[in-house]
Amino acid sequence: MKNLKSLIIVFIGAVLLTNCFKDNDDSQVSANQINDFVWKGMNIFYLYKDNIPNLANDRFSSNDQYANYLNDYSTPEDLFESLIYQRQTVDKYSWIVDDYIALEQYFSGISTSNGMEFQLFLQPNSTSQIFGVVRLVLPNSDADNKGVKRGDMFSTINGTALTTSNYNSLLSADSYTINNATYNDNGTIDTLDDVVVSGTATITLTKLEYSENPIYKTDILNVAGKNVGYLMYNGFTANYNSQLNDVFANFKANNIQDLVLDLRYNPGGSVNSAILLSSMITGQFNGEVFSTEQWNSEFQAAFENENPELLINRFTNNDNGTALNSLNLSKIYILATASSASASELVINSLDPYIDVIHIGDFTEGKYQASTTLYDSDNYGRDGANPIHTYAMQPLIFKSLNKVGTTDYFNGLTPDIELKESYLNLGVLGDVNETLLAAALADIETTGKAASFKTKPSPNLKLIKDSNSFIPFNNDMHIDKKLPQDILNKINFN
Repeated sequence: MKNLKSLIIVFIGAVLLTNCFKDNDDSQVSANQINDFVWKGMNIFYLYKDNIPNLANDRFSSNDQYANYLNDYSTPEDLFESLIYQRQTVDKYSWIVDDYIALEQYFSGISTSNGMEFQLFLQPNSTSQIFGVVRLVLPNSDADNKGVKRGDMFSTINGTALTTSNYNSLLSADSYTINNATYNDNGTIDTLDDVVVSGTATITLTKLEYSENPIYKTDILNVAGKNVGYLMYNGFTANYNSQLNDVFANFKANNIQDLVLDLRYNPGGSVNSAILLSSMITGQFNGEVFSTEQWNSEFQAAFENENPELLINRFTNNDNGTALNSLNLSKIYILATASSASASELVINSLDPYIDVIHIGDFTEGKYQASTTLYDSDNYGRDGANPIHTYAMQPLIFKSLNKVGTTDYFNGLTPDIELKESYLNLGVLGDVNETLLAAALADIETTGKAASFKTKPSPNLKLIKDSNSFIPFNNDMHIDKKLPQDILNKINFN
């Protein structure tokens, strides 16, 4: 969900707690103040609270029992992890940070990056050696300025061969040197003789502060006499909503009849940006249900009893009063892969009941839950945050459903036309001959032709990680919503 690639989230509202528990060990008061913040925030907001016995409102019978519980965890991270529901399968996305300044910068599209996005694969006939393939180079980044290109390969970092045990530490460094590499199939279709050969050319890359514009590429293509818009959008970043609207103004002025939306590397971001983008694509559904939210049982009951409208996100025709440039399309082609997550999936899932969504590519990540940022303050908002530390949490707080109730797509959204990128022959993004875009254009030119479009044969490479995996806040979907105090007061917090 990338630099802001976005998950951008502001706190959801003001919440007041009852008595603050005190710790009996003054030497540990700082750590336990943070632990107190962690437990109470999770007790109130966590989507899966009902599944965690230690988050029950009646879990502790006294302040001393609660204080002893907090003392059992030496770090806030340990306590936080103990409260996560099925980390490997259900909640893979909640996190805690010790520096919310960096988190806020990330949500606004600012992070440290060398600009090289990549996929890591096991080398053929190996269970431990790895090689990387560059999938995207961010414009005006260090990688771009030093000539790194999409499709470049590397298998060593600082002269050390990449393996399953060292890739994380090597690629997490602020600066490192890559050696070029080539893939040699020895002229046969049999992968048993395939090898990755490390070259001698090197490039040293340095991570610098970088503000990424998620609007990576936009174009208008002529296909069979029709104007077709192309937009590669790499993150739902609220700071760029106005520029996104300008892109659609250009599409509208050029009377595009079809649109190809490229979300293949988009890990997510702001729910509001997803609503705006979907409203620009359509326009004819203003005010209708875009998505609904399902919270933990206490929040859900309070919403339903007091103001159920707050559980509904609706299509809109404006962004804070600025009219949207909507295209009123009844069909859209969306390029999406396993690297497409959260808000990207929200767009696909929420548009599906309304218009013909042609999903070309691969199964998506499978993240249908949203989160919010909790700070250590009386109301869990940014104002008044505890000055003695910079911890913040980003727990899952609700899951999204489309108009007809579709959610829980654990295995990702299923493509209508399944095509995989060939990482040994990636092509140029936005080029009419690039595999995924070519399939969409083929369908536009001759309806249904893309269904028989085939990816060129390539070795079956085992994916290990991609560069978004090195970003602690990736694959996010977050909200900017303030809950009215009267609803919050209805919830029984203990």
